[in-house]
Amino acid sequence: MVIAWLAVFAGLAGVIGVNGMGESAPDTIPGSRSTQALELMAQEFPSAQTATDAQTLQLVFAPDGGTVSDPAVAEQIQAVLAQAAALPGLESVSNPLDPASPYISADQSVAVSTLTFVGLDEDGQQASYDAALALQEQAPTDLGVQLGGNLVAIGAPEQGAGEMIGVLAAFLVLILTFGSLRAAGANLLVAAFGVGVGILGVFAYGSITPIGENSIILASMLGLAVGIDYGLFIVSRFQQEVRSGKTITDAIARATGTAGTAVVFAGATVIVALVALMVANIGFITEMGVAAAFGVLVAVLLSLTLLPVFLQTMGLKALSTKHRRDLAAGRLWTEDVAGKRGFLRSWGTLVVKRPLLSLLAGAAILITVALPVLSMKTAFTIPGGADPESTERTAYNLIVDKFGGVQSPLIVLAEGADVTGSTDQLEEALAALPGVAMVTPAEIGASGDIARVTIIPTGGPIEESTTDLVHTIRANEDTMVPGVSLEVTGETAIGIDQTAALNTALIKYVIVIVLISMALLVLMFRSILIPVIATAGYLLSVLASFGASTAVFQWGWNFPLVRAAQGDPMMSLLPILLVGVLFGLAMDYQVFLVSRIKEMHDRGMAPKDAIVEGFSRAAPVLAAAATIMTVVFAGFASSTFAIAAGIAFGLFIGVMADAFIVRLILMPAAMSLLGRSAWWIPRWLDKVLPRIDTEGHALQESTPEREPELVNA
Repeated sequence: MVIAWLAVFAGLAGVIGVNGMGESAPDTIPGSRSTQALELMAQEFPSAQTATDAQTLQLVFAPDGGTVSDPAVAEQIQAVLAQAAALPGLESVSNPLDPASPYISADQSVAVSTLTFVGLDEDGQQASYDAALALQEQAPTDLGVQLGGNLVAIGAPEQGAGEMIGVLAAFLVLILTFGSLRAAGANLLVAAFGVGVGILGVFAYGSITPIGENSIILASMLGLAVGIDYGLFIVSRFQQEVRSGKTITDAIARATGTAGTAVVFAGATVIVALVALMVANIGFITEMGVAAAFGVLVAVLLSLTLLPVFLQTMGLKALSTKHRRDLAAGRLWTEDVAGKRGFLRSWGTLVVKRPLLSLLAGAAILITVALPVLSMKTAFTIPGGADPESTERTAYNLIVDKFGGVQSPLIVLAEGADVTGSTDQLEEALAALPGVAMVTPAEIGASGDIARVTIIPTGGPIEESTTDLVHTIRANEDTMVPGVSLEVTGETAIGIDQTAALNTALIKYVIVIVLISMALLVLMFRSILIPVIATAGYLLSVLASFGASTAVFQWGWNFPLVRAAQGDPMMSLLPILLVGVLFGLAMDYQVFLVSRIKEMHDRGMAPKDAIVEGFSRAAPVLAAAATIMTVVFAGFASSTFAIAAGIAFGLFIGVMADAFIVRLILMPAAMSLLGRSAWWIPRWLDKVLPRIDTEGHALQESTPEREPELVNA
């Protein structure tokens, strides 16, 4: 097994070595109306592409307590512009103090100079940007100079200490759970190796075809979390089997046949949820789902193959010192005795005795956390950069405030046989629309049947006024000018279309996920009401995740973990990812908890007794697994990279909500209120459904018991 996995690792590394790391693919949604119009514009106006590819920066002057036309201020601006003229690769620098310049605001409080570069490769762009940034930082403070533009793409920053702290915290939880440093180390080592294989696999695929940066982030984050969790389930069961008197080999076999079966089913559920992202029919979303599913698949395979090798190697050393002493003295562990004590048993008993109060309290917490979702906004990209405190964003906002959406104009393509004679009417009609600051004169395309008009909106690209303007033009595309049809394109329109496409995909995906959830849970638990409760609880945890993310990232509420930029709308792709990943994790927790309750119920226990007994056996491992997930995601949530932090924070809140409130409070409380009716299922459905043993309980029934075979500790 070790040689086989090392060969897989080496093979994937070899593919990367031969093909290279490949290129990063942009997150785009082809096929939208605005994208198709952009392709048409490129054919009719080829010079527009050259203008789009221009390498530019902006120096924005916003002096404190004066105007840009004041002699002293003007002299300082000219001095800065003279220094800018020496920047490497600079072709030209515009003078905003020129009387003909359109880049002095009406109140003369802001002036903008454009720096145009030429012939810069990637290294040259970085060098020119660094030099311009140094110039901005050295400029007089009272001149209020900000550097705008995106000459250098802003990617993910280096990983910080938070991610490592999260992993160390997970390691500590493993030590406390297992009571053995070796067992905890083996679990974490296998999970970390799985992340390495998963990332290499994604990179190997990316060396053949471009793959997005977010796919790698999601695959590594989820692969590490589930890898630790799946190892926890198997190692915990192995320890129980050894402590009950089984030999090492038999304990490994039983742990793999029981907990390993649950890992297979849980992993398959997560994989199905991630692959189902393809229903969104958006390329990069499908890519992210498949990459993360591959990471989960690797984690499942390693848990079933490489982890048993470590268990065989460690033997009794995988137990704590106390448990080895108990085993040597003949004091065997039994599940019945273990389930009779502990805080979680007392907690389960309390929930069952006060089900209505528990249900209302848990639901109230989730609903309260979810309330900010009512004002949640999404955007495909954040104009000016993702950091509201950066000089790029400050420069961008200053220009929007004083000059409208000049940095993100809308482009209207007018097509018709008589478009040449209708340009004046077209310009007047567009200028009269609400949200329009300025309309440029129409240009006629190469075919003579298409005209292009550039609109400067009054607001930025993600403001409602701009979105409403795009929708208004499209609503009147065939009636605004007789005989002429209109279409809107440009970066702003593309962003609006992409956000709308992701929001539509989210609704479709939620419907698919709910149907999958109901079908799987009815199949597993042979019940109608339990799947309804479980699915409703899952949706509550998702809404809580959305609500908390809105409050922290959009509203800017302080949260100790979060160091990334705040105050922006949620990234459009985040909700659909949270829905998919949280569904897979929620199904894991549901399987591990309710299958034990069902087992007790099938033994003939009264409904409430079955809930308490099953809860007391499943809850400790579930709580440990959820705690590990929580601390791992908390570590990633401390990232300064907004996308990674947003995904991790949403998962952090979602896991806490689903595991500690939905599964450990709402589920037992609701099942207690339902009593025997919780297990009702129509007879005809009961007959046609196959029987699924998700945790390998049949293994215990089919294997004859034998005398304990103790090994001297």
